[in-house]
Amino acid sequence: MKPAAILFAFLSAAFAADPLLFTSFRGNGETGVYLALSEDGRHWTPVRNGQPVLRPEISGMLMRDPFLARGPDGRWHMLWTTGWTRSKQDGSLTIGHASSPDLVQWSPQRLIPIPLDGARNAWAPEAVWHPKQKVWIVFWASTIPGRFPEGEASGDQGYNHRIWAMRTRDFQTFTAPELFFDPGFNVIDSTIVRTGRRWLMVFKDERREPLKKNLRLAWAEDPAGPWRAEPETFTKSWIEGPSVIRIGRDWFVYFDHYGKPQHYGAYRTRDWKRFEDVTAELRFPPGHRHGTVVRIRPRDAARLRALE
Repeated sequence: MKPAAILFAFLSAAFAADPLLFTSFRGNGETGVYLALSEDGRHWTPVRNGQPVLRPEISGMLMRDPFLARGPDGRWHMLWTTGWTRSKQDGSLTIGHASSPDLVQWSPQRLIPIPLDGARNAWAPEAVWHPKQKVWIVFWASTIPGRFPEGEASGDQGYNHRIWAMRTRDFQTFTAPELFFDPGFNVIDSTIVRTGRRWLMVFKDERREPLKKNLRLAWAEDPAGPWRAEPETFTKSWIEGPSVIRIGRDWFVYFDHYGKPQHYGAYRTRDWKRFEDVTAELRFPPGHRHGTVVRIRPRDAARLRALE
């Protein structure tokens, strides 16, 4: 074997050995954020004996859809949905944020204001690091009544979402919200990963009339877009909360099947054209809901296993 091939094989083996971490919530998100570990992406063990690792520090705040990403400086950032709609107490619209150097010690939880006039909600926030612009693009789903009138009858209870975004370098100051992804219909739960030279967004087609409620793909040459959505779904209906990661030669698209019986599943692909439902191979802690899967270092996993 040539030296270059040996090096590639070594690096591939080392990458494959890195543990996997999944965030999730339970119920309505009132109890906090839960974590689970895996070595193969199929069998998941709860951290802290199935108890939440982060509990809400702000009165009345939910911690739904917890997203996790590691920045270029090594610091972890977590974002989450803080409520179903604007606050009924003060009319504020927010998402949650906390950061950590090691996934064990976390900064105080903060509410990030979403200054999007007229928006009813801010759901499933995520972020992607733009390597050229050196900024985080923080994106989420919001409905602004009347903004896209052609689709207002397609969703539930008048919701007609699009994906919006703000940019930040430090999670302290943000640019004004901008329309980030509009495929021409009701859409939520977008997540972004890099696949070779292109960027991939997996998102939920939220239309109920006609019934969609499934996952689709969009592609871009840059994480800021523009995004080109593929015309068809690759999944069944009544699933949401996608999270994507590469395991060996395969890509796994995890999803939350929120219909009855609720369960977590995944589709596997190598070419983003042919997909296999591998849900039967997976084992998750009971009640696992919409979260993020990431690679972590072995020492990070060891610290998490030691939590009591």
